[in-house]
Parts: sequence; structure tokens; C-alpha cells
Amino acid sequence: LMVWLRRTTHYLFIVVVAVNSTLLTINAGDYIFYTDWMWTSFVVFSISQSTMLAVGAIYYMLFTGVPGTATYYATIMTIYTWVAKGAWFALGYPYDFVVVPVWIPSAMLLDLTYWATRRNKHAAIIIGGTLVGLSFPLFNMVNLLLVRDPLEVAFKYPRPTLPAYMTPIEPQVGKFYNSPVALGSGAGAVLTVPIAALGAKLNTWTYRWMAA
Repeated sequence: LMVWLRRTTHYLFIVVVAVNSTLLTINAGDYIFYTDWMWTSFVVFSISQSTMLAVGAIYYMLFTGVPGTATYYATIMTIYTWVAKGAWFALGYPYDFVVVPVWIPSAMLLDLTYWATRRNKHAAIIIGGTLVGLSFPLFNMVNLLLVRDPLEVAFKYPRPTLPAYMTPIEPQVGKFYNSPVALGSGAGAVLTVPIAALGAKLNTWTYRWMAA
């Protein structure tokens, strides 16, 4: 019974984190980051998504102890978000109205770190967490460059969740940041490590709580 309860608790946490990452994508990633705050949104989104990926992926990976699990978890996040894109499409928006972040390559780096260090948890947290934070903004910017003109999409389809007076204005490119990828990667590399440590600690706490 305790084994069943423990596994149920783990899987429930995994589902909750994956669903929340999907909701975070819908809220922060619509209009392909180019409305309202433009590059500021990209930096904030990069940090939020890399930390969300790290906490869930390392939790799941340490739970199974199998390199490759982080990539599997990122795939779950991706599938959830593609399904959510279908909901927007059903409402009459283009299918690229929300861009799905590329979590999978960053998760592969986390898995590779765990495998290369012979399942060393601390190396996965420090090295793997840093790689996730560094790589996600880079991969995602490449992702954005492959999408059709984002300004066209942004201004053709006003954001339905905002009142009329908050309709996006023409963004000021480079007004705040000259290099959003560098800023997102730098901040992400710093913040993702403690968040990855939190994911590892949650794994330990769950076992202790279920064993009590």
C-alpha cells in the first residue's frame, strides 16, 4: 500500500508540474513573445520555462534513476502544449498563435549530464541545471526565427484576455536589452540550479513523507 501511495504521489506531482508549464506557456508565450514587452517577455519567459523544466525533469529523473527520463518528461510537456494549441485553433486563431517552447534539447542535456557523471545527483543539479538555463533561451530563439512574421500574427489577432485599452502598441526593439538571449541564458543559468536542487529535494521529501 505504501509503495502504491508513494508512486501515486510522485506521478501526481509530475502531472501538476507539466500542466502548470503548459499554462505558463499559454499565458507568457502567446503572440510569439512580440507584443507588449517584446524582449522583456522573452527574458522572463526563458527564466520561467527553464526553471519549470528543471524542477519537474530532475524530480522525475531522480525518481526513476534512469537517464533519458528528463527528455521523456519534456516530451510530456510538449504534447500537453500542442493539445492546448488545438484549443486556441478551435477558437479561430492560427495554429502558430502560441509557440511551443523547445524543452526537449535542454532536457537531453540534463539527461546526458546525469548519464556522463554516472548518475551523480549533485552533478545533475549543478552542471545539468546550468546547461538547462544556458541552453533553453538559445534553442527557443532559433525556434522563434523559424516562425512566420510574429508582428503580423500579433497585431492581426489582438489578445482576447486583455481589455481594449491594453491592446499592444508597436514594440521598441532593443529598448531594454541588446541581447535577450544572453540575458535570459545568464539569469537562467543562475536561477535554474537552485530550482533543480529544489526538485531533487522534493523527491527526498516525498519519500520521507510517505514513509512516515
